[in-house]
Amino acid sequence: MEFEAYDRPVRAAFIGLGRIYDLNKLGYIDNPDVDVVALVDPNEERRTRRHGDWPKARTFSSTAELVNSGIELDTVEALLPIPLHPKEVIELLRNGWHVNLQKPICSDLDDALLMLDAARESGRVLRVMENYVFYEPLRKLKEIVDSGELGEVRGYTMKSVGTGLGGWDVPGDAWEWQFQQMRRGRGVMVFDDGWHKLSTALWLFGPIREVRAWVGTTEVFPTVEIDAPTTIAWEHENGIRGVWDLTVAPDTFMRSHYYSGDERWEVTCRRGFVRVNRCTSLGIQQPSLEVYVDGETRGFHALDDDWGSSFRESGRHWLRWLHSGEGPLLWSGEESLDVLCFALAVYESHERGGIGVAPSAI
Repeated sequence: MEFEAYDRPVRAAFIGLGRIYDLNKLGYIDNPDVDVVALVDPNEERRTRRHGDWPKARTFSSTAELVNSGIELDTVEALLPIPLHPKEVIELLRNGWHVNLQKPICSDLDDALLMLDAARESGRVLRVMENYVFYEPLRKLKEIVDSGELGEVRGYTMKSVGTGLGGWDVPGDAWEWQFQQMRRGRGVMVFDDGWHKLSTALWLFGPIREVRAWVGTTEVFPTVEIDAPTTIAWEHENGIRGVWDLTVAPDTFMRSHYYSGDERWEVTCRRGFVRVNRCTSLGIQQPSLEVYVDGETRGFHALDDDWGSSFRESGRHWLRWLHSGEGPLLWSGEESLDVLCFALAVYESHERGGIGVAPSAI
């Protein structure tokens, strides 16, 4: 596809004004690269409340209303429940709009391929937004690892603890969509939040050769089970190995302005290690990034470790890209297939007793 960059502010619409909108809008506020001209949500109260952010925008109760309005649009910020992604995104692309899609791309490979076909046929760009790779402590970790100052990478670990107390309120309808995903075997920790963790693995060290996984369950309410404890191990094509440990602690309080939960990354090299101590939640009040080398620990206290800032930077990156067409999309629709196949390999390995599964075979 030959992309034609914009030499004016792009005209954008938000489709979906729920909880995650509060974060995705950050890349659009006071941004000369964009004009927000439309807001879409079936909930009238949300439309009215969000309209205060963009008084000049028109509001619609459905995508069909938006399409039939004849409004001139260039791009759409699609903040939709995952089960709606294939049908809605294909319609948006065929209507001639670029799409910045909230992750995951969808639940199944066949649907993902249909979405990519629609992007190619329409000549539009499908981006699957990933904010974690714009989180400054993780970007600094990658910079330090890539610099070689700690020597050759020997391996790395990630840790996620789903905590039940703390953080902001999530609307009930958002949980209903998550429960629907859980019933399809796409759990909130491994697949939904896990999309971020698998993305950081690919971003840090490249394609995956093999995955081994054991996915557990913990009942947190009657008939509601979280997909943890879970252990996932993998080897990259360059030989680097990673391990991700997931647990759930429903009675643990974790202070957060966003979702509660404890998240950590640690890369071990020949001369020392570099560690990110927190992300979405405020977590343990250590520096957000620490480096240990030659018997000394160096802490980074001045990094922007507000998780919301990663949404702002990812959104700005997308809007700048529409004006240049240069550099990685993080992620393009095609790149997001690597993340999806990584996740599907996790499930296949678990179903087959933890044997090694190659994402490329998916």
